[in-house]
Amino acid sequence: MILYVLIGVLVLAVAGCASVVWAARGGPRWVRAVATVTLLGGEVVRDGQRRSGKRGGGGDDGIMGGGADA
Repeated sequence: MILYVLIGVLVLAVAGCASVVWAARGGPRWVRAVATVTLLGGEVVRDGQRRSGKRGGGGDDGIMGGGADA
């Protein structure tokens, strides 16, 4: 069941990215609307990460070495 949810999220993300590219090249009005919603969704996610203090890109969690006992 969770696999279907993850596949659905992946399909929506790819479709959103495609709509942003298509809208940048002058697509129809509905594509520009979908692109706007996609970009706003990305802004909401980034703002939420900023507020919670989380940063993407791998923090120093000690799993991959570099510690005192490495």
